[in-house]
Amino acid sequence: MARIKYQQSTTFAKPGEVPRAWWLIDANGQTLGRLATRIATMLRGKHKPMYTPYVDTGDFVVVVNAKSLKVTGNKAQQKNYPQYSGYPGGLKLVPYARMMETHPDRILQHAVKGMLPPGPLGRRLLEKLKIYPGAEHPHKAQVPQPLGA
Repeated sequence: MARIKYQQSTTFAKPGEVPRAWWLIDANGQTLGRLATRIATMLRGKHKPMYTPYVDTGDFVVVVNAKSLKVTGNKAQQKNYPQYSGYPGGLKLVPYARMMETHPDRILQHAVKGMLPPGPLGRRLLEKLKIYPGAEHPHKAQVPQPLGA
């Protein structure tokens, strides 16, 4: 007697069929690395059952109060952000404290960018991240849902 084998089919997400959501995250008092990990997960879509590694299945993320982020240990005194002009001797190291005064949104963006895949997919994912230093943001029309801490 022959055995009947049943084969399950695997479904893959198609770029045009992915439902998008908007999430609002308040960064007030949150740790930089832990927050960046949660944001990268939401941008990639790993929280959805239809996650496909090579397709953009993620959601939009709006972060407010980026100037209130905190770092642990001695990172506030020791961490530097490199800026290279492309010319010999054109490397400039910007300390964390000065970067937090001038562009607090770039600190979080830099951390999240390092957690996303390199190449065109990672750049497309990073475009869905909106970071604002204060409590105001211009995305009220999209009705972002607050993401719990």
